[in-house]
Amino acid sequence: MKFFIDTANLDDIREAHDLGILDGVTTNPSLMAKEGIAGHDNVMKHYKAICDLVDGDVSAEVISTDFDGMVREGELLAQLDEKIVVKIPMIKDGIKACAYFSAQGIKTNMTLVFSPGQALLAAKAGATYVSPFVGRLDDISSDGLELISKIRHIYDNYGYETQILAASVRHAMHIINCAEIGADVMTGPFSAMLSLLKHPLTDSGLAQFLADHAKANGGK
Repeated sequence: MKFFIDTANLDDIREAHDLGILDGVTTNPSLMAKEGIAGHDNVMKHYKAICDLVDGDVSAEVISTDFDGMVREGELLAQLDEKIVVKIPMIKDGIKACAYFSAQGIKTNMTLVFSPGQALLAAKAGATYVSPFVGRLDDISSDGLELISKIRHIYDNYGYETQILAASVRHAMHIINCAEIGADVMTGPFSAMLSLLKHPLTDSGLAQFLADHAKANGGK
């Protein structure tokens, strides 16, 4: 399972990369705004800075909602770095743009996916990644994990190569459950990744080892 970090924060990206667990990055306009990144030139520079930090794919989202605008933006993004994946909304023109980019050999990530049908269309259009939003479905009392499971079943039925990128992942159990179901990728905040480290028996066991070592070596 690949681990992508969902942020535009360079410090978090750098720290996750240095841990040796990071496979890629996803971003969106909200995350860029959170970091105070505004204006076309600054946004493009920031995407390039992210690419320079990581070895894997970096999803960069288009703002346009029409086909021509998506193509124009996507081609500019793809020229920044070979790691760029053009992130496209799951709308009619988005599917058309996905098919266009796929034919051009440009990687794509269909985002804001909330149903198996949408995921099926994304795969047929040749998307590199499809991003079902687990947490946002949970927020409205729907089962985000069930969506991941259904998409996995459909893709396996027909051998689609589109990777399931579980998005809006918020905590350790989301990550574990998505791994059990067979999501290809998860993306979430760095805190969710670090939460996998936590276990009280690890903490108490380490404390006991250190205490025993100190005692055996003349400590109190």
